[in-house]
Amino acid sequence: MKVLIGNIGAVYETPAPNDNPGRENEMAEKSPIRLYVDAPLEADAAVPLERGQSHYLINVMRQTVGAPVSLFNGRDGEWAGEIAAADKKAAVVSVINRVRTQDPAPDVWLLFAPLKKDRTDFLIEKATELGASKLIPVTTQFTQSTRLNTERARATAIEAAEQSRRLTVPEIAEPTSLVHVLAGWPEDRRLVYLDETGGGAPLAEVLTGHADALAFLIGPEGGFAPDELDALRDLTFSVAADLGPRILRAETAAAAALAIRQSVADLKPKS
Repeated sequence: MKVLIGNIGAVYETPAPNDNPGRENEMAEKSPIRLYVDAPLEADAAVPLERGQSHYLINVMRQTVGAPVSLFNGRDGEWAGEIAAADKKAAVVSVINRVRTQDPAPDVWLLFAPLKKDRTDFLIEKATELGASKLIPVTTQFTQSTRLNTERARATAIEAAEQSRRLTVPEIAEPTSLVHVLAGWPEDRRLVYLDETGGGAPLAEVLTGHADALAFLIGPEGGFAPDELDALRDLTFSVAADLGPRILRAETAAAAALAIRQSVADLKPKS
């Protein structure tokens, strides 16, 4: 069961009553809990955690003073620390030493039409795991859901970054129209749109030699309208790509595109 804890905290997973009860400490011992924080990280720093994170760490995962915790902030790499103070409402982590330096994140954006809540959560989670640096919700003619809770979306992205060993959290833009986004598009960034009509070359071929400084555009259920496809074909910075003979759900297409891009770019996580 996932619950939203706090106003801007991540969507932390709370073990169900019958889901391996009493194994929270064992889980933490195998791999220190990772938490995203906004505070600067350096040796001997004392980092107070947000209320939601403190609740998760102390009440859900049942950690106590001295337990190891890993912290990252998207700027200073990943740091090992330990709980220095804890009660039911607040916890402080003492930073010990850096265990991973900050690597540059892939320069890839994802534009997508918002979906129903759970499917949008899935898309954001997988896009974060697969390295997207910016997520841009866009409305198109066939978009069925025009609303997106950006606070919830960021919480989902934070949790995905924590669990996937990622060192950054993707930026999440406010929803806007596709027309507005394209009107202000930076022309030095290649836009790869997934054309479900089969008008593009295979995605791996499109990405060869062009796997960075780009963006993927995923259409809604029902695809792009004909005039939207015509407009995309006329842009100097856009190129159509194909994911194969089967029609994929939007969230599946997004994950597939980012996975293919990662494979082509041979992005291997560094220890």
